Amino acid sequence: MKRLFVVLLAVLQLLAWSLPASAAEWDPTDPNDPLLWEPDLPEFDGPMPPTPRAGETEDSFQVIVSFTGDMLLASLHGRRAAGNFLDYAARQEPEYFLQHVRPIFQADDFTVVNLENVLTDRNLTPKEKSTDPAYWFRAPAANTGILTSSGVEAVSLANNHTGDYGTAGYKDTVKAVSAAGLEYGDNGRTFYLEKNGYRVAVICHGLWNEGQAGAILQRLKAAEQESDFQVVFYHGGKEGVHTPEPWRIRASRRLVDGGADLVLGNHPHVLQPREVYKGREIVYSLGNFCFGGSRGPENRTLIYQLILQVENGELAGTSSELIPCYVHTGGKVNNYCPAPIEDEAQARRVLDFMDGKAKLPI
Repeated sequence: MKRLFVVLLAVLQLLAWSLPASAAEWDPTDPNDPLLWEPDLPEFDGPMPPTPRAGETEDSFQVIVSFTGDMLLASLHGRRAAGNFLDYAARQEPEYFLQHVRPIFQADDFTVVNLENVLTDRNLTPKEKSTDPAYWFRAPAANTGILTSSGVEAVSLANNHTGDYGTAGYKDTVKAVSAAGLEYGDNGRTFYLEKNGYRVAVICHGLWNEGQAGAILQRLKAAEQESDFQVVFYHGGKEGVHTPEPWRIRASRRLVDGGADLVLGNHPHVLQPREVYKGREIVYSLGNFCFGGSRGPENRTLIYQLILQVENGELAGTSSELIPCYVHTGGKVNNYCPAPIEDEAQARRVLDFMDGKAKLPI
């Protein structure tokens, strides 16, 4: 009976799945396709419950969740070269990389990041790619220590680089983050963050064309039955531009229309503004964060903090805080060590950009 249920569920998911706009973009071997495999892992109940802050009770408390954009804790082909990410990882302790933002991540209830690389200790064959140029990023499984040592509880794997080494690399990545005690989400797995019985759903998914919003909406409907607040944390869009495409604006608003309480985007590798649509926030790109994919990324990013006030099990108020940050603090060269921006004028420019008052954040 259980096997029959699993088969029926897979068929229903397949029928609901939204194909990309072009058949040439559809890859049936995509390791992010949840219909292809089930990870062979022990039961995982999610991150440990957060410690209550001073003055909080079980009936009156805040849920604070920090989100960042792309964290790429690896180097091209997993090779060490002078000054690249794996070179730093070989010479520094894991705590080095997020040392300046650790106090923020440890003070919140949960921190969620987009982890955009494969974690494996095997010498796997790269997956063939049709794009030019193409990039493949991997790192040892031990690099999960960069996250766990600095207050990160969960990662999104719903992006275009966790499949760089095929299904084997993706499975290794899932095993690595799970073994480290990190919660994870992908195109078929929603995870839940819970405090005092109040549950926040985080729906991680690729959004490479407008039609894929349909698959996310299906997952939203399911998550509504299991949670009190729903966040869509998607990956897609054009790289290197500070303005979201019209199709992505439409798709993001459609997600709000379909029940999303918050929509956060990543993948463009630079910040893109936020808007309030029907009372809900949409941030089109959180940019890079701790990013090993470039020696010179645009040096502005932010931490998005969702703040929920809960009274007697019900949502009493929603707010957010944007914390402007540098992607790196090594001058013109990436030292893979992000930090909050203390210069008031520079921080204000980032905030003005996010609110549409400045053309660029830098």
